[in-house]
Amino acid sequence: MIKPLLTALPFTLFLLNATAGDSPMTYERINLSVSTEQQVDNDTLVAVMSAQQEGNDPSSLAQEVNQRIQQAVGRAKKNPAIRVQTLDYQTSPIYRKQSLAGWRVRQSIRLESQESAALSKLIGVLQQELGVDNISYAISPQRRKESEDRLITQAIARFKQRAEMISTEIGHPGYRLVEMNVNTQGHTPRPMQVRAMAMEAQAAAPTLEAGSQRVEVTINGTIELKP
Repeated sequence: MIKPLLTALPFTLFLLNATAGDSPMTYERINLSVSTEQQVDNDTLVAVMSAQQEGNDPSSLAQEVNQRIQQAVGRAKKNPAIRVQTLDYQTSPIYRKQSLAGWRVRQSIRLESQESAALSKLIGVLQQELGVDNISYAISPQRRKESEDRLITQAIARFKQRAEMISTEIGHPGYRLVEMNVNTQGHTPRPMQVRAMAMEAQAAAPTLEAGSQRVEVTINGTIELKP
């Protein structure tokens, strides 16, 4: 369940007096900031897996890594609910006592799905050939946008309420909006680090809990009180 939380931040009152010369007349201006936040359920599972080989022949190492990655990509593409992307490809020398001792070839893939059970099962299968670098949950762009839209509506209403209250308390008939900035942010949980190594036999699918993360909208604005 998504539980909104409204937080009003301190406001600052500035008295801007008329200045001599050609400067226009100004009224009392107030900088006001309000924020709203929600705990939003994560709905997307993301995993990064990799193939790595070490040896003396970089050509044969690259061929083996490529084959394992291609097989993993092919398996992932069988499920249209799982998105797969190949990531960095690295060939690097291995030194021991300042002498070249071999080569290391490594490539990673990124798997993402809103069907966490299906992706969790696939991870268990792919662990026969690939290591798991990390697993994390995220909020899908669509759910994040829907949450932010609700929070913006709530924050604007809160901003207007505060502005009207301030105008009344200071003894002015109303206000006009001079400037408003809307900022959105969210807290992304740290990925779960998993020992990156392939298993000898098919591993069980990892046990995962989606959890939630905070999405926050902050509005900073300036109002000018009517005389």
